[in-house]
Amino acid sequence: MTRSTLTTPPPGAEPPKTHPDGPSAGGSLGSHFSRCFGCGDDHPTGLHIAAVTPDGASVEAAFTVGESHQGAPGLAHGGVLASAMDEVIGMSIWLLRKPYVTARLETDYLLPVPVGTTLHLRAWCTGIAGRKAYLEAEGRVGAPGGPVAVRAAALFIEVDMTHFAEHGDLAALQAEHQDYEVNP
Repeated sequence: MTRSTLTTPPPGAEPPKTHPDGPSAGGSLGSHFSRCFGCGDDHPTGLHIAAVTPDGASVEAAFTVGESHQGAPGLAHGGVLASAMDEVIGMSIWLLRKPYVTARLETDYLLPVPVGTTLHLRAWCTGIAGRKAYLEAEGRVGAPGGPVAVRAAALFIEVDMTHFAEHGDLAALQAEHQDYEVNP
């Protein structure tokens, strides 16, 4: 993975600590908003990513590239692949039960991903320093052990829930808020 110092945990960064009330190993993570492009079931052309945590510390998901996700004829759009990486990374942060937002996403594209391909995604946190969380993800073609087509590294920043109320739709947040997302 080619990454900058901005997505590399600094010396002294703490290993991530999953929240005791977070999803347990084998647990599913639901959509955080029904109309979310990444994980929402009600988004007509979204990615519809559904994730599980195999170990309580990382997240796994699968995404099948559809016709509406292509850039060049027959191939996944790079921005859609970056969105899939951002989504699975964002889902892995839920294991900490604190609200975070993406501050930086670095993506390396290693192989083309044809329409109809299932991309197996995995994400994990590599360190926490204050309000900053450092994360990584990979997308493998065809199977969880298949060739890596895309890798990502990210910096997420912890925010207060008022961030979403001030900059988003408070009513939607209250209607669809999932308890596992944030520390009550």
